[in-house]
Amino acid sequence: MNSLQLSELGQQLRVDSVRAAAAAGSGHPTSSMSAADLVAVLFARRFRYDFERPAHPGNDRLVLSKGHASPLLYAAYKAAGVIDDAELLTFRTLGSRLEGHPTPRRLPWVETATGSLGQGLPVGVGIALSGKRLDRTGYRVWVLCGDSELAEGSVWEAAEHAGYERLDNLTVIVDVNRLGQRGPTRHGHDLDAYARRFQAFGWHTVQADGHDVEDIERAYGEAVSTAGQPTAVLARTLKGKGVAAVQDREGLHGKPLPDADEAVAELGGVRDLRVEVRQPPAARMLHAVPAGQPRLPRWETGEEVAVRDAYGRALAALGTARADVVALDAEVGDSTRAEFFAKEHPDRFFECYIAEQQLVAAAVGLATRGRVPFASSFAAFLTRAHDVVRMAAVGGTGINLVGSHAGVAIGEDGPSQMGVEDLAMFRAVLGSTVLYPCDANQTAKLVASMADLAGVRYLRTSRGARPVLYGPDEEFPVGGSKVLRASPDDRLTVVAAGVTVHEALKAADALAADGLPVRVIDLYSVKPVDRETLRTAAGQTGCLLTVEDHHEEGGLGDAVLDAFTDGRPTPRLVRLAVRDMPGSATPAEQLRAAGIDAESIVAAAELLTGSGVLR
Repeated sequence: MNSLQLSELGQQLRVDSVRAAAAAGSGHPTSSMSAADLVAVLFARRFRYDFERPAHPGNDRLVLSKGHASPLLYAAYKAAGVIDDAELLTFRTLGSRLEGHPTPRRLPWVETATGSLGQGLPVGVGIALSGKRLDRTGYRVWVLCGDSELAEGSVWEAAEHAGYERLDNLTVIVDVNRLGQRGPTRHGHDLDAYARRFQAFGWHTVQADGHDVEDIERAYGEAVSTAGQPTAVLARTLKGKGVAAVQDREGLHGKPLPDADEAVAELGGVRDLRVEVRQPPAARMLHAVPAGQPRLPRWETGEEVAVRDAYGRALAALGTARADVVALDAEVGDSTRAEFFAKEHPDRFFECYIAEQQLVAAAVGLATRGRVPFASSFAAFLTRAHDVVRMAAVGGTGINLVGSHAGVAIGEDGPSQMGVEDLAMFRAVLGSTVLYPCDANQTAKLVASMADLAGVRYLRTSRGARPVLYGPDEEFPVGGSKVLRASPDDRLTVVAAGVTVHEALKAADALAADGLPVRVIDLYSVKPVDRETLRTAAGQTGCLLTVEDHHEEGGLGDAVLDAFTDGRPTPRLVRLAVRDMPGSATPAEQLRAAGIDAESIVAAAELLTGSGVLR
C-alpha cells in the first residue's frame, strides 16, 4: 500500500470501530481511533502472519495490551478478510466471538487475554523470551499499549526484564493519546518523559507522529533494524482522531460516539479496503514432545525429606523427559528448589528476579508458545500476581504455579513470609487445580500429573523435612485423597493436608491409645476435592474435623464443604486453622500457637466426644 492507501486504511479502521461500538451501544471507539494509523501501517507493512495457520511457528505475535480498543483489532481482522462486516457488527453481543476485550478462548489469532491494563507487555516479554531462547524462528513480538497503563508497576517489571534480556525481537508501540478514563494522563503528550523511562531500562526508543503513516513506517523500520535492545515506539496521537465532536476531548472514554452516522460521514464514509498481511517466513515446527514417562526420584518410607526438595528433583526429572517443560523462578530458587532444574536444564530456566507479576506473566507468554511452564516463588509473594493469574484463567491459558514456604510451619521468619491466604486465592480461580502434598513421593507424582492438566494449576510446598509416608509406587490421582487411618469404630474424621497430615497421624495414634479411634484423611487434592471419600467418612463417623496451616477463610475447611453442596446433608464440621497473627517462633511452637498441632487435635477430639456432641 502507498501512503494514501495507508491513510485510507486508517480511516476505515476508525469508521469500523465507530460502527461496531454504535451497534453494541457500548465500547471504546475513541481509544480505537487514536491508534488506527498505528495498526494500519503495522498490518500493511510490517506484520507477518498466516491467519489460516495461527500456530505457524514463524508468525509474528501481536498483543493488544490496551484490550478495551478491541473494536480496532476487530476492524483490522475485517480488513485482513478473516471476519466479515456482519460479524463485526455483532460486537459485544451474546454468543459473539467479538467480546468487549479479546480472548484466545474465542479467537485463534488472539495471543492472550487482556483488558486488565498493564499485562500485555509482561506477557509479550514471555513470548519474546520463547522466541529468542527456545523457538529461534525469527518472529517478532508487537505489543500495543496505551499511555495510561504505563502507570502500572507490572509494565516496568517487564521493561526491566526485556532490557536485561536484550529482547530485540520485541517492540512495544505506545499510543500516547494524552487522555485516560477520567482525564489527562500523568505525562500527557510528553514523549520525552516516556523515552527517559524506557531508556533507563536499556530500551531503544523512537518517537513518531502517530497519525503520519510514513513517520510510523520509519519508526517501525528503526525498531526492526535495532539489534541488542527492545524498542519502544512512542507515538503522539489524539483520542477520537478525525471527528471534531470527540477529538482530544475529555469525558468520552468508553462511550459510543454521540452521532455515529455523522461521525462516519466526517471520516469519509464506509470503506471496504483489504490488506494483504505478509506471510511469515518458512520455519520449523517445535520438536515433538517425548511420550515417555519421567523417571521420577524415589524415596523410602520413613526418610526425612522436605516437600520443596521433592518438587525440585521431580521437576528436573520431568524436564529430562519432556522438552516442552520450562521453569521460572523469582530469585528464590535455592529456597523453592527450582535450582535443581536450572542446573540440569539451564537453557529452559528463566530467572525473573523479585518480580512476581513478571514471573507469572512470562509463564503465560511461554505457555502461548506451546511450553509447559512451572513458575515458583514463596506462596506469600504469589499474591502479588493474583490479577495475572486471574487473566490467565480468563484466556484459558495453562500454567503451573508453585508456592513454597507455606503456612506458619516455616517458623521464625514471621508472618510476612507465611503463605496463609494462598489456598483461598487459587481455589477462587475458575477451573483451577489446587494440590497440597504431604510427602516426597506424593509430591513427585503430583508434579508429573500437573504437566498434563488444563487451566491454572497450583502446588503448595512446605519448608521443613517430614517423614515419607507413601511408597514410591503409590498413585495420587488429581481429585483423590488417601485414608491413612480407618476402623469401623471411628468416632470422627480428621481431614488434613500437607504439614497437618503428620500432626493428624500423631494425634490419631495418641487417641487410639486412649481408646478413641479416629479416621485420618490426607486431602492432598484441595481442588477438585474427593467428594465420595468425604461423604462416606461423614456418614460413617458423624463429624469432620479439618486441620489446616492456613487461614480459616477459603482454605481446607471450605474445600471440604464443597463436597456437600449438591443438596446432601451438611455434616458436623469443626475447623482448626490459623486464626491469629503469628510472630517469630520455631515451627513446632508456631503449630502449637495456631492450635493445629497434634496436641490441639487430640484436645479438640476429646472435647467433641466428651461433651456429648458425638455419640
